Amino acid sequence: MQSELNSKEKEILLAIARQAIVQGVETGEEYIEPREEKHLNQRNGCFVTIKQSGRLRGCIGNFQSELPLFREVAQMALASSSQDPRFYPMKREDLNNFTLEISVLSPLQKIEEIAEIEVGTHGIYIEKGFHRGVLLPQVATEHNWDRDTFLQQTCMKAGLATNAWQAEDSDIYIFSAQIFGEENSN
Repeated sequence: MQSELNSKEKEILLAIARQAIVQGVETGEEYIEPREEKHLNQRNGCFVTIKQSGRLRGCIGNFQSELPLFREVAQMALASSSQDPRFYPMKREDLNNFTLEISVLSPLQKIEEIAEIEVGTHGIYIEKGFHRGVLLPQVATEHNWDRDTFLQQTCMKAGLATNAWQAEDSDIYIFSAQIFGEENSN
């Protein structure tokens, strides 16, 4: 990440994500006002996570972006609400019961030793052949996983055997994230 977002910038991004989802569900359109804030115009990857009643409802993101961060957040929010293949696209009745979490990502860093992975600080991205899997830093913390479990779960997410991270042709990357979200009112 180029620089940390302040609390006002975080609030703006959460409002943009919510607006993108509501507009997308209600009108099928996406229009986000241009933003002047320097940090909101950086080119960062991000993931937007939607939860309903504390449970995952959608999560989609990109590691890199050619778009300013505020536009990337809007697009990932809309994608999370309508394109996550694990869930049906959000409908009007879903709009009164969801919370958002945004993870603004640092660039990927390829590692050679798994000891470089700090659980709770790093997310993991694994590539092996045509398989790819990613888990955000907060996932390991939420499930109280150790490093090996985190690696195994990332392999499973990629559709690989749990020990595939040990193969010579597997590439492991780490990244960090500035994570912030709305308070869950449920």
